[in-house]
Amino acid sequence: MSFTVAIDGPAAAGKGTISRAVAAHFGFAHLDTGLLYRAVGRRMLAGEAPIAAAGALTPEDLSDPDALRTAAIAEAASKVAVIPEVRAALLDFQRAFARRAGGAVLDGRDIGTVICPEAEVKLFVTASPEVRAERRLKELRAAGHDTDYATVLADVLSRDARDAERATAPMLAAADALTLDTSAMTIDEAVAAAIAAVGARR
Repeated sequence: MSFTVAIDGPAAAGKGTISRAVAAHFGFAHLDTGLLYRAVGRRMLAGEAPIAAAGALTPEDLSDPDALRTAAIAEAASKVAVIPEVRAALLDFQRAFARRAGGAVLDGRDIGTVICPEAEVKLFVTASPEVRAERRLKELRAAGHDTDYATVLADVLSRDARDAERATAPMLAAADALTLDTSAMTIDEAVAAAIAAVGARR
């Protein structure tokens, strides 16, 4: 039997960590849909046209998630994600994953509104831009990237604007989504809140 959990929200709000924890707790499969766009973005940086890259994507493109988490690829992913034909090319893959037997958790920007509007549970995970920039800065520095808070905050705000203002599938909370603001939460508190929300619907 299928059971879909849709988790949306802006970059560095904690939705990836929460999604993985929810999937592990309930034994569901997990898909970070942002990796699809990052993989397309990496192909674009290598010289491919975005629409062709999306159509040619294979599971191997997602085999090394850490390699897709650079700032340059994140920027490219945000740019290809505004292209309607790219989003359409990735739609069927995401929907099939969402309705697989045994349950699935998908996290992204438009899961509850476009990809899986029929999801049994919808969460919108957010946090202030300043808090998200601090979290992202720690991640980048831990990965060996030389950057600073002002640069990361500017990037966060820029990505937020692109995601929220794009004509196709803009980032926003579904009308029936539970909003989870993690600005003042520890990760354990945020995970516990998400698990409780999912558990209440099962």
